[in-house]
Amino acid sequence: MLITERYKELIAGIHACYDRVVIQGTLANWCYAQGMTAFLKAKQIRIFDYAKLAEALTEVIRANALRVAQEAGLKIEFIRKSKAFRKEARIKEIIRERGEHPGLVHIFSAMETCSSIPTGSGHDKQTGQTFLKPRPCRGKCLHYYFYFIDKAFGLCYLRVPTWCPFALQFYFNGHNWLAHQLDQQQIPYTKLENAFLAIGDWAKAQELSDHIRIEDPDLVGALDILAARFCPALQKYGRAFRWNTKPTEYALDIVFKKPSDLKALYEPLIRTAIFAVKPEDIASFLGQKLHPNYQGELGNKFNVRILGTRIKHPMGAVTIKMYDKFGLILRLEITVNDISHFKHYRAVRQRDGSTLQKIASMKKTIYSLFPLIHILKAGTRRYLEFLSALADPSQGIKRRAKVSKTVESHDRTYKGFNFYSEEDHILFTVLARGEFNIYGLQNKNLRQHLSDKSSSAITRILKRLKAHGLVKKVAHSYKYHLTQLGKAVIAVGLTIREMLVVPGLAEIKSFCH
Repeated sequence: MLITERYKELIAGIHACYDRVVIQGTLANWCYAQGMTAFLKAKQIRIFDYAKLAEALTEVIRANALRVAQEAGLKIEFIRKSKAFRKEARIKEIIRERGEHPGLVHIFSAMETCSSIPTGSGHDKQTGQTFLKPRPCRGKCLHYYFYFIDKAFGLCYLRVPTWCPFALQFYFNGHNWLAHQLDQQQIPYTKLENAFLAIGDWAKAQELSDHIRIEDPDLVGALDILAARFCPALQKYGRAFRWNTKPTEYALDIVFKKPSDLKALYEPLIRTAIFAVKPEDIASFLGQKLHPNYQGELGNKFNVRILGTRIKHPMGAVTIKMYDKFGLILRLEITVNDISHFKHYRAVRQRDGSTLQKIASMKKTIYSLFPLIHILKAGTRRYLEFLSALADPSQGIKRRAKVSKTVESHDRTYKGFNFYSEEDHILFTVLARGEFNIYGLQNKNLRQHLSDKSSSAITRILKRLKAHGLVKKVAHSYKYHLTQLGKAVIAVGLTIREMLVVPGLAEIKSFCH
């Protein structure tokens, strides 16, 4: 039983959507020295004049920023220590004074690190060709942050560097986008920062969130307009930006009616999850199978912050988080730094030019944001389902007592399960593996982990699990799936053993010495 069903009288609503979305605009042929070299030759510009060209483009962007600020009646605010300065807090102050009507809100400038093409050149004596040296180069240049309120996407910003190759960065929040959609549908809501505390129609809000279409001209068209307005230096060269995804966050919010209701659930839940969530579970939440040769970061992290506590489960470029927000919302969040970590069914272009539909890594383009929704939503749901087995220990203890009794099925008796038995503990540890939660299990799967058991012995174990209601057989197959009861009993049983029995005996032993 899910948390939302068990505590439905305490919950105001549940909703999942994109939270923070960062999109990067890059110039396809300007990101590398080779591409810039080809561009200069095509425009009949000397390689040695590249530095002058870059400086001229920089001056165009600076002059444009001053002009935009003057037309809007704003003053560009220079940030001397960007690490100590919080731009979001300053923007909140300005919005409280100006209101939330659409338009340019403020402009920041700061010296920050940027990728750049080296100004040095090389010469190939054999071919007689001069070129920009293809070596990595990172330096600092002036960046502008244009904060504005858009009718469709709410508060956003566009980060514009003043040096080649002018990698733009656009930020918007999915909750602000949804608020605009709810306004159009005339659905009332209460919103606090990047979270909804109340929505008149939660089901309709979820439907809107699930159908955000990047293919529509709304977002792509808006990005092209913003690039032309705030980075106009490239227009005369006919250069167009290619928009790719950067760090993306997807949040599932369970909104409680009272802070006391969430507090009673949250504290034991997050501290139990520290011990209960295993590496293979994290992989299963993300719809993946943990490979024995996996070398990336994987595990659990518990943080105590000023805002409260938080648990993180990193797996390479993806991190699952759980924390409370405003004391009213239990937020489950997935942060993706590289969406190619996921795979989906899509068209793949072959070397001969033909296309083939198959499972492949997700492209980093902005158009992957829509199929990514379904992957991240499924991940948060799996995580929620796992937590539901840990949320109420008393229910787990009752179910454990139920499966501990001997039962009779088809004129045969099957003894109950004993959580203090080493044999049963090994069995439950195997059943708790993440891949079984997604793909199910068969006799051969259990034999791989219970090598001392014969095939007939495994068959008896499966019948015993089925008789106690811990597994359910898939019709017309040899596959079994853990039931909700099975997941709850296994999670609580392993938690009791690892958190209470073993530590308790260890303390008694040390006391006796």
